[in-house]
Order: sequence, then C-alpha cells, then structure tokens
Amino acid sequence: MATPRLISVRSPRPFGLAGLFRRRPPRDVWDRARRLPGPSAVRRSVAAASGPGIPGSDHYCLELLRKRDYESYLCSLLFPAECRSSVSALRAFNVELAQVKDSVSEKAIGLMRMQFWRKAVEDIYHDNPPHQPVAAELWKAVKRHNLTRRWLMRIIDERVKRIDMEQDKTLSWVQMMSRTISVDLLCLVSVILGVKDLHADHAASHIGKAQGIVTCLRATPYHGSQRKVFLPMDVCVQHGVSQEDFLRRNHDKNVRDVIYDIASQAHLHLKHARSFHRSVPAEAFPAFLQTVTLEDYLKKIQRVDFDIFHPSLQQKNTLLPLSLYIQSWRKRY
Repeated sequence: MATPRLISVRSPRPFGLAGLFRRRPPRDVWDRARRLPGPSAVRRSVAAASGPGIPGSDHYCLELLRKRDYESYLCSLLFPAECRSSVSALRAFNVELAQVKDSVSEKAIGLMRMQFWRKAVEDIYHDNPPHQPVAAELWKAVKRHNLTRRWLMRIIDERVKRIDMEQDKTLSWVQMMSRTISVDLLCLVSVILGVKDLHADHAASHIGKAQGIVTCLRATPYHGSQRKVFLPMDVCVQHGVSQEDFLRRNHDKNVRDVIYDIASQAHLHLKHARSFHRSVPAEAFPAFLQTVTLEDYLKKIQRVDFDIFHPSLQQKNTLLPLSLYIQSWRKRY
C-alpha cells in the first residue's frame, strides 16, 4: 500500500527557540545548561561511583555513548542521579550490539560476538559477569533495579536478525524491527525510573518506531559509502528508485520523495507519542527525551528539502544540549 504523503512533515509545529520559550524558563537556565556534567566531570567522579567490579567502568560506558551515540549521552546526563549510571550502562549495551554489524567483515564473526553477549547476560543473572566494562555496569543495573532478562535477550535476538539482512523489505518491516529493540530499551529504562504505566507503554511504542526510522535515515550516507542500502524497498519501488541511486548519491526528486515518505512516518509516530503527554506520568519523561533529538533531525532534513546526503545533516546541533535541558525542566517530551 502506498505510503501517505503527510503534509505535517513539510510544516511541523514550531520547535525552535520560539516553541521552546512559550513558557519562560528561570533566569539562570543558560548557566545551568552550560554546567551539565561533561566528560571531565564524569572522569573526576569515577573513583566514587564505580563501586565493586571494574574500576572506571561507568566512565567507559559514558565515553562509549559520547563517541558512538552522542544524543543518548546527552539524554543520559539529564536522568536523576540515582538512575544515571544504570541508564548509561543499558544504552552502552545497545551500542555494543549495534556496532557489531558494521565492525565485522564476516557474518560468522558477528554471530560469535553476539554469542558472547548472550552468554554475558546469562552470566550476569548468575552474578558472574565477564570482565568487560559494559557487562560490569549492566550487572550493577540488573542488581539495583531487577531488570527483566527476557527484554535484554530479545534485544540481542533482534540484532542477530539484522546481521544477515541485506536490505529492509518494507517500511512496516523497519518499524517492526526498530519497535522491538527501541521499545524493549524504553521499557527497561522505565523500570529503572520506577514507572509502570499503560499510557507510557503506548508512547514508548510510537517513539521506538520513530527512532528506528530516523536511525535508518541517518545511517544511509554511511551505509552508501560501504556499498550497502538498508532503506525499505517498497517505498523505493513506489517512486522508481533503485539501490544504485543511493550508492551514486543521486539528488533527483524521486530520491528525495523516498526520504520524504519515510520521514513522514517518523513524524507521525512522534505526533502520536506526544498525544499521550497529559496521561504519561512525569517520572517517565526522562526516558522520552529522545523525541527532542528525533525532531531535531527531522527539522534539519526538512530544511534541506529531504536531501539525505546534505553535509549539514552530519553536523551536530550546538543548541541541542540546551533544548534537551529546557524540555527536561519543562517536563515535556
């Protein structure tokens, strides 16, 4: 079935400074945002925060996020202090799994690495974590918050499926795959925050789908440099676009229409997730701050008329930390 062309992506609701300052923040919000803990502050707290296990393992997780998933790193810094290290460990675990596919040349090696993590999770639940920083921090998180092993194993299983996949079949397939991974992560983060709520689960489902779609879009230039394309085939066929068009970095209207249709679905899921805003407990909002980073990317790609290869899409938004801080202060996602 053809993907609906959603006008809402062409003109999304205001999100820039005008949208952020509908409510006036405290006068010192700019100074407080600049004082968000950075790598140096994290490094100074390692000795006090590491606890038993591998010294500096908490710092290792934060550094891994900072280098490989900068936006999750920023979001992690805005969690309550008692939850921050556990959330960082969980997201670092996801980064370790996500980078397996792109870091191995043979499927067998990737499967061996996944088997390591499968056994690591089993050992964590037997209080015998491997001597690996992320595993050590994940063990602490499991002990502190009684995290469910089934969700961790499902994340590994879904990552294994992606190792052998040459191209995503349909947009629905992308949403299904991303939903399983992202939603299980959000559910685990909700447990860490002590939140159990049906409305929060519904919001997490839509956020997970949006995140999977945006991740697929953002990775397209890199995958193209590796002679790979993971965009959904059904949308490409609908617009008469081939894999070769993306490998050649074609800027034709048809290529941009493919990106527009895919981005429209991500925007629609964000809109659905925010429709639960008044029903979701405020305690769950830190888990959903990722919506700020997702909308930031969707607005950037809109400004370049859905040219997925535009250089500006690879640049960091220097105002993103402030935007995240203000939304956190406003209890919004």
